[in-house]
Amino acid sequence: MQSPGLLLTLLAFVLVLGPLVFIHEMGHYLVGRLFGVKADSFSIGFGKEIAGWTDKRGTRWRLSALPLGGYVQFAGDMNPASTPSAEWLSLPAEERERTFQAKPVWQRALIVLAGPLTNLLFAVLILAGFMLAYGKPVIAPVVGSVEPGSVAASSGLQPGDRVVSIRGAEVSDFVDLMIAIKLHPGEPLDLLVQRGGKILPIAAVAGARDETDKFGNKERIGFLGIRPAHAELRQVGPLEAIGDATVQTRTMIGIEITAISQIITGKRDVKTLGGPIKIAKVSGEQFVSGWASFVLFIAGISINLGFINLLPIPVLDGGHLAFYAVEAFSRRPVSQRGQEWAFRTGLALVVALMLFVTFNDVASLRVFGG
Repeated sequence: MQSPGLLLTLLAFVLVLGPLVFIHEMGHYLVGRLFGVKADSFSIGFGKEIAGWTDKRGTRWRLSALPLGGYVQFAGDMNPASTPSAEWLSLPAEERERTFQAKPVWQRALIVLAGPLTNLLFAVLILAGFMLAYGKPVIAPVVGSVEPGSVAASSGLQPGDRVVSIRGAEVSDFVDLMIAIKLHPGEPLDLLVQRGGKILPIAAVAGARDETDKFGNKERIGFLGIRPAHAELRQVGPLEAIGDATVQTRTMIGIEITAISQIITGKRDVKTLGGPIKIAKVSGEQFVSGWASFVLFIAGISINLGFINLLPIPVLDGGHLAFYAVEAFSRRPVSQRGQEWAFRTGLALVVALMLFVTFNDVASLRVFGG
């Protein structure tokens, strides 16, 4: 399939990132409003304001020039570390009570936590909606067939084997099994299978191969050479759909954790890391692949956005939460100097990472021989 053009790619990117940033920041805003914190501004994008208005509560709603994020500026939140300043202390008492810093630590933590959790909840609702509309895939972790000459065949797997666990983790369905295999190319899988009432260990090592999708994107994955015995779609109710969607979201977070750990340990190529350019590219590809693919891609990016923001890195929501945890246990906030140094370090780390992934993105473009 031919890749989408530049204009369609940019449109798809805006349709993915814009709503997800809005949802993320709306989580912060609504919980802050619940606790009586005034929001000075709510911005989609950074930089110069393109359009905006001020509501009756005094919040300036802005659409800014650089659409790579957004923010809610709460009253009194005057520095990156959100620490009290002389300017804050000079505010009248009544006005100071409506500021972010005036709230107890548990309220500040919930305001910060609300953004990433809203992204995760949004993804759960999308996944649950698909299950309600199309049914829940039910694929038992039972081997239906073994490809001749494959890794599975040489390892002794047989049709009818029920996989109980892989790499020490319990297997509940065939999808779990395939995810674990694909994530660990060339690595031991340590299978336990049920055969004829007995539990048998299978010492299999996943094969490794490079797959290329219809847009030319390459990915190195693990494979075993097995197919499921039976698959069906079962209709589910709202509660079961939400429960299963929550499990799927947790599984996707687990995949991200595994991928990050593999990059750190050198088991996965750092070139797999992507930034805004790669997200824009894949957004366009999913957009032309159909609405279902595009909406599921949005759910995946929403999970990614929520998870990344929960990492304990200063300047991210998780960094703020780490400071609030210290404050809650020690009964006093981290010193302003300590927070400022931490946020400078965190900002440098995030900027360096953004530069690195942007270089990866640009290097992978076809015009540069990628």
